[in-house]
Amino acid sequence: MSALKILIIPGSTRAGSHNVRLAAAAAYQFVQAGVDVTRISLADFPLPLYEADVETSSGVPPQALNLKRMIAAHHGVLLVTPEYNASVPPLVSNAIAWLSRVDEPPEGRGAVFRNRPFAIAAASENRFGGVRVLAALRLMLTACNAMVIPSQVALAFADKAYNDMDRLKLPADMAALDALVQQLIETVQQTT
Repeated sequence: MSALKILIIPGSTRAGSHNVRLAAAAAYQFVQAGVDVTRISLADFPLPLYEADVETSSGVPPQALNLKRMIAAHHGVLLVTPEYNASVPPLVSNAIAWLSRVDEPPEGRGAVFRNRPFAIAAASENRFGGVRVLAALRLMLTACNAMVIPSQVALAFADKAYNDMDRLKLPADMAALDALVQQLIETVQQTT
């Protein structure tokens, strides 16, 4: 098998985002494990708000197709998302909505999710660490037939969690991230 390829998608485009920093920490862990990592920004894939009438009149936007192809070029995906009102932020929800509509022959609609391992993580300044968004995101991804691994990271007090090199400081946080990284690698190896 060729080198494992993992795509990391932060669900925030905000400067200084704790979730972008968590994505960077995860990328470092994957590289340390010998994995080929690509980290993207959803800002590079601007999508209109999903609306069935827009899809009917204009089809799936080219950026949704590009994002689907980016995901399809990788063996597994890590989504790192902030929590908005105890749920999935609009940026992430909208991207998933459009991805679920891509129907590129010879695959069927939403094929990019099927049998592809996904890992999920969240970072928040509060004590819950985004655990509520992870439940909502897991539900959304499994509804799209994604294989979401059991390990997840809910990084609490994220404003104090990183050192100057965007690495996690606390051993418990590092262990949780390492468990997620290892489980995603093992799941990809078992499914490819």
